[in-house]
Amino acid sequence: MTTSPRSPVPAPARITYLKVCNFRALREVELADLTPLTVLLGPNGSGKSTVFDVFAFLAECFELGLRRAWDKRGRARELKTRGGDGPLSVEIKYREPGFPLITYHLAIDERNGAPVVMEEWLRWTRGRGGKPFRFLDYREGRGQAVSGDKPDLEDRRIDIPLKSPDLLAVNALGQLADHPRVAALREFITGWHVSYLSADSARGQPEAGPQERLSRTGDNLANVIQYLAERHADRLEGIFEVLRRRVPRIERVLAETMPDGRLLLQIKDAPFAYPVLARFASDGTLKMLAYLVLLHDPAPPPFIGIEEPENFLHPRLLPELAEECRAATARTQLLVTTHSPFFLNGLRPDEVRVLWRDDQGYTQTRVAGGLQGVAEFVEQGALLGQLWMEGQLGVGDPLVNQGAPSRPAGSARAR
Repeated sequence: MTTSPRSPVPAPARITYLKVCNFRALREVELADLTPLTVLLGPNGSGKSTVFDVFAFLAECFELGLRRAWDKRGRARELKTRGGDGPLSVEIKYREPGFPLITYHLAIDERNGAPVVMEEWLRWTRGRGGKPFRFLDYREGRGQAVSGDKPDLEDRRIDIPLKSPDLLAVNALGQLADHPRVAALREFITGWHVSYLSADSARGQPEAGPQERLSRTGDNLANVIQYLAERHADRLEGIFEVLRRRVPRIERVLAETMPDGRLLLQIKDAPFAYPVLARFASDGTLKMLAYLVLLHDPAPPPFIGIEEPENFLHPRLLPELAEECRAATARTQLLVTTHSPFFLNGLRPDEVRVLWRDDQGYTQTRVAGGLQGVAEFVEQGALLGQLWMEGQLGVGDPLVNQGAPSRPAGSARAR
């Protein structure tokens, strides 16, 4: 067993802003001033999973192609907002270390059952007092781009037609050495890890062989354990130390190659001499192990999405898991959805966005820290999950006003 030296992970790019239009219930939703850890809270059906799926959709557009990502979600009939006008659009603002803030805008509509990229552009501002300009600008497969590492307003624009109007310009041009900033965005988005972890998937017996990155379902958990044992033994031991504190009697996890070439995941628990097969381990044990492997990745994805991490876990473990997520943001960015007041208890008000559906059925959102009285309550020692359960947020309670604000914005009851 060897341990490779731990090289520093470069500072990640950060998404600071998201705007979504005409994506299911997200008729027009803006998430500004995104924190490194952003948690979505709200009733069932309020739009949390839809925001989550925006990131999955965008990543799949780059990995699988727009057509497959579009068809997978039922095309325009199921994907576009009911009663909405215009194309579906996603806009993100992100910052790479050492570069100005970049805006990426993508608008998609449908013709004859096929998706069409109506508009796609990249924009930034160079220097103080400079004018914002687009260094990539495409419509329906035709457009221009500025080459170079630091495109400038006066630089020459080159016409580079795409083969089809359903192709993404960033995905196509990002594979060319002449467009390093476009390539950086492509690499950023294709590196996103939008997780749909399943304990049942983690119980599988995959073909043996080390793998560096946990899959979205966790079906290669044994392979990643094997990789960490061979290349990052110190980090794996750190994962076991955390796991031992949170799951009683657990000692370690083993990945053993069987004669038929498959990998067997086993969990050693005290005081027994022999480990138990992972397929007989509890769902909570496997989910906690998978989350720790993901959050302690030696070279983590630049963006991680986790849906409802509280499932199968003991409530007392959730504030610590929230802190674990925050600690991971030194090296990545996280988006988490939750229904758990215990997970909320480990969060700060500015990290939480409360979602609900308005009278027209469209998603609205508000930062928990902007609700009057919340910041003051927390400063006095109140926990955010407790405030939510007591109705002090005034929004996001499925039993009161269908989750919508129960009092005018800016008002709050004394606690």
